[in-house]
Amino acid sequence: MSDAQGRTAVVTGGTSGVGLAVARRLCAAGADVILDYAHDDTAAADAVRSLDGLPGSAAVVKADVSDPVAFDGLLGEVRERFGGLDFFVHSSASFTPSPTLGTSPEAVERSLSVALSPLLHGAGRLSALMQGRAGRIVAVSSLGARRVVPGYVSGGVAKAALEALVRYLAAELAGSGITVNAVSTAKIDKADGSAPPALLKALAARTPGGRLTTPDDVAGVVALLCSDEAAWIQGQIVTVDGGFSLPAA
Repeated sequence: MSDAQGRTAVVTGGTSGVGLAVARRLCAAGADVILDYAHDDTAAADAVRSLDGLPGSAAVVKADVSDPVAFDGLLGEVRERFGGLDFFVHSSASFTPSPTLGTSPEAVERSLSVALSPLLHGAGRLSALMQGRAGRIVAVSSLGARRVVPGYVSGGVAKAALEALVRYLAAELAGSGITVNAVSTAKIDKADGSAPPALLKALAARTPGGRLTTPDDVAGVVALLCSDEAAWIQGQIVTVDGGFSLPAA
């Protein structure tokens, strides 16, 4: 995406990781971006400062997207500030690592709520905000939606449901000129020391691209799906993993 001047975007989970990388990419193209977050005020302030000097503008709004009332408030602020919306990128996620047999229903329900609530409860309002614009809705998913990742059952179930919802929304919103797609990725290299180095090395070694996926890799494809040239891509799950999912074992 080379030019998003005059366009507006909301990125959920936009103050860290993939969400922040997406916000940076859109802001660099000139978009006015609202970064949604739920908890960490310090990270939110740091995220906005990190986008200073880019052609677009950036602001944060604190709203738990799993709460329909809070999400309505977020969209209300978008309407008040900008009058409409061009891009909605859903990057928020929640999961509790645990084996399948040891997972609590509450953990799965929380993951499902974060993954689905914005698009289920907010689809009508998102569509209204995008009327008359080339609206783009992009969800961030993971390979755990289709493959078994140890300890990832709550996240995997939620992402599988999210991918199904993307297809259903795509079919219903296509007639309004709004595209709905998702990007799916493998283990992300967050460069924050949160994962064991040996694990990261092993995963990088089995990736044909020779390294792990970074937030910027994902952000680039999200930007592609938001571009005018992507207007005829609809209801697709685009895998962004450097070929990690290609080998049979």
